[in-house]
Amino acid sequence: MNLKTVLILLGLALATIFALICVLLTRERTPRTCQHLPPEQEEMEDGQSLVFADLSPEELSQVVRYLQGHLGVPLVEASRAKPSDNCIASVDVQVPGKAEVLRFLDGAGARPRREALAVLYFGNQPDPNITEYVVGPLPTPAYHRDVTVQKYGGKVPYHRRPTLAVEYKQIGEFLKSQAFPSAPAFMQQVMEYDGANLAMVTAAPRGFQSGDRVTWFVLFQNVSGFFVHPVGLEVLVDHSSLDISQWAVSRVFYNGQYYRDMAQLESAYVQGRISVEKVRKAPWDGDFSSMKPRAAPAALFPVQFEPQGPRYSVRNNHVLFQGWSFAFGMSVSAGLRLFDIRHRGERVAYEISVQEALSVYGSNCPAGMSTRYMDGSFGLGRYTSPLVRGVDCPYSATYVDTHSLSASLRPQRRKASLCIFEQNLGSPLRRHYSNLQSLYYGGLVNSALVIRSIATVGNYDYVWDFIFYQNGAMEGKVQATGYPSSSFLHGDGLRYGNRLWEHTLGTIHTHFVNYKVDLDVGEPEPCLLQSALEWSCVNLRLVPCGERCSGQEGSGPCRSWSSSHRSPTLQRRRAQLCHS
Repeated sequence: MNLKTVLILLGLALATIFALICVLLTRERTPRTCQHLPPEQEEMEDGQSLVFADLSPEELSQVVRYLQGHLGVPLVEASRAKPSDNCIASVDVQVPGKAEVLRFLDGAGARPRREALAVLYFGNQPDPNITEYVVGPLPTPAYHRDVTVQKYGGKVPYHRRPTLAVEYKQIGEFLKSQAFPSAPAFMQQVMEYDGANLAMVTAAPRGFQSGDRVTWFVLFQNVSGFFVHPVGLEVLVDHSSLDISQWAVSRVFYNGQYYRDMAQLESAYVQGRISVEKVRKAPWDGDFSSMKPRAAPAALFPVQFEPQGPRYSVRNNHVLFQGWSFAFGMSVSAGLRLFDIRHRGERVAYEISVQEALSVYGSNCPAGMSTRYMDGSFGLGRYTSPLVRGVDCPYSATYVDTHSLSASLRPQRRKASLCIFEQNLGSPLRRHYSNLQSLYYGGLVNSALVIRSIATVGNYDYVWDFIFYQNGAMEGKVQATGYPSSSFLHGDGLRYGNRLWEHTLGTIHTHFVNYKVDLDVGEPEPCLLQSALEWSCVNLRLVPCGERCSGQEGSGPCRSWSSSHRSPTLQRRRAQLCHS
């Protein structure tokens, strides 16, 4: 091989490496658009999916300005609001009614008006309440209407409002400035409290009867992964009053014993009537709870590569992949949702969306034994987190920014909070290797499209996937990761979980995840198909009719071998569902 040939091959190799680097770098940008789509898919790309699109930052800002100017009451920035103030809790898109949207999508109706749903906390009123307004039309709002009674059957009392981040901050300040100083010796000598080394985690719900707004807070060492570093102290705070100065500690729990308040705990400690469990101080990185890898990987992980670029396209909020198409969005409260899901042009579902993630706990500590988290009240979309390339999603995935407005007067951008990618499933969709009669092999590569978001709600990280397969199947999937919730291990604690560390009880709990699945297979009207087993008696012949039973001299015909058998018959009933 001469020098000229070597140089040519070297040049080609360098060009190939450069092209690969460019492919990876360009994937950092906003979603790409396929330039060549099948004609039937091109027809769908006329902006129809925007009827489901999340509100843009400009639209969110327009809604806020309209509310500030037309409600006739002062609106305080939610991040600074006191319970006695008025503030905007959230603004989200108001998806039009299904019938109206279907008329538009199917070409029989006009484009629905674009509207927003605003949730407001009115604390500065004679009758404090939560009110929901539909605001429209966007992008230039001109009207608002109260839909609270229509949705909930009456006014929503103020004590039912989901807790904003600012209220947790105010409770933390209350504990630091008023509650903990009531037990100076205990806090200094047992908790080694310096004003910053304790973190708190809320329990839920906030009471056991209507009208309550009292919450147990569990204290942990303020280190990385503090969720598994309980110190044994739990405090019940009554924050029902709109006047923060009226908040009070209703109960205290320490190492298996209840006390009326922090002052009684202090008195018992000073008199030596408390069984003290000194918790070993954890390092700042949390030691066993650190997310830092214990050892470097022996080799780099494999990376998926798309030799000719992505085989799907993303335009605005619309995705095309093989025979699939759908629109996507991100609800502030419920998170990832899909609309107008079609396969080969036929609508198979109008909406498939996450609705709620509920977790029920058990413990021998008051916060753990009473906790029933409904994460939708915290906001599965509100706490959608940025995705890390190569870990949360493949390097080559398409990353999408989303925008929201919650507990603020300004829109917030959640960078790379949603990803879309095609994934090789690692096994063939179908295959056969023939070595009989003739020798041949046939097989198809199996891949699927994944759209993913990850919501971090407190200690849990929920990985939400919707997966589209080549064979027309679709899957909704959730994985829970992050940190377990924990209680202080004391007494018979091991009846309620497992020991994670010296004083850490990983509490027993159950997850319930709810999806909305509005299928439109064959017809848009919602219906329910009920399957039930009904028993009926049939004759089961053990020997074919017309044959003699062999093996017995003088055996009779087959009917002498018949037996009565109760056989289940599947009965199907159809019932119409009420639909709004």
